[in-house]
Amino acid sequence: MDRAAMDRALALAASVRTRTSPNPWVGSVVSTGGEWFEGATEPPGGAHAEVVALRAAGDKASGATLYTTLEPCAHHGRTPPCVSAVREAGVRRVVIGVLDPDPQVQGRGAEQLREAGIEVEVGMAADEVAEQLGPYLKHRRTGMPWVVLKLACTLDGRIAAPDGSSRWITGPDARADAHRLRAESDAVLVGAGTVRADDPELTVRVGTPPADQPLRVVLGRIPSRARVQPALEMTGEPAAVLDELGAKGILQVLVEGGANVAHAFHASGLVDRYVFYLAPALFGGDDGVPMFAGPGAPTADVLWRGRIVSATQLGDDLRVEVEPSPGRTDVA
Repeated sequence: MDRAAMDRALALAASVRTRTSPNPWVGSVVSTGGEWFEGATEPPGGAHAEVVALRAAGDKASGATLYTTLEPCAHHGRTPPCVSAVREAGVRRVVIGVLDPDPQVQGRGAEQLREAGIEVEVGMAADEVAEQLGPYLKHRRTGMPWVVLKLACTLDGRIAAPDGSSRWITGPDARADAHRLRAESDAVLVGAGTVRADDPELTVRVGTPPADQPLRVVLGRIPSRARVQPALEMTGEPAAVLDELGAKGILQVLVEGGANVAHAFHASGLVDRYVFYLAPALFGGDDGVPMFAGPGAPTADVLWRGRIVSATQLGDDLRVEVEPSPGRTDVA
């Protein structure tokens, strides 16, 4: 029962992924034993998931169990603290996925619930919750946004032809999925060279657009009349750029290239997730534009290695998601 309720809370959180930032996307379930009442975080300024679920339960929340993916807040921000709502509802037991690393919470929510005589359990589906809330948790711990590096390429590792043309390497299903990634991101970042070559809009135009389009960020000078406008011009090393974006409340930034920008973020070691869209196509030579422009590993002994998180067929293309494996330099 506990696991099933937390799985439902995870699904509820996923359903509001593009509508809550800079607040975390959280799901909650109130279980009376025979009935479930559900809630998910509302857009900024609205109620948190726990409060939505408690309102749905009404008087039936008394003596019930509340499941929530993230620790209930214990401070007054845009809304009153969720801990107060849980206490006032008469909830008997609270099951939490992960504790909130936000300096204003950091275990205080769970502590205050226990002080009120409420049974509290922490760690249910913790790995799944941490994966789902990765951008929020990283931002609260480091001040930096979660970095997703996305590249669409041929099987021989090229992102564009020698003349710079790249439309379209992948098919419509892969492109639609890339728009979903944009919708989940607070900012989309490219280099000025990509703007000059492709004149992209960098907006979400496929699927369900988010409440607000992501902030468009260009490293370097934006050409006049570029379709990416309005956009934020930035310069500097990746770490400094991420610090500045994090200070603006950006939880996730999607790096879309080109090859020089991709190399800069990869070489910095600041990429949290790589998403490759592999097309069953070949340029068949060494003169196309590579995924990364810059020096790579000088020897196989120091080859960068990661872990494949998922591989998904999208039409004729393959979406491969990879996360870094820090410290691994073996070649096995």
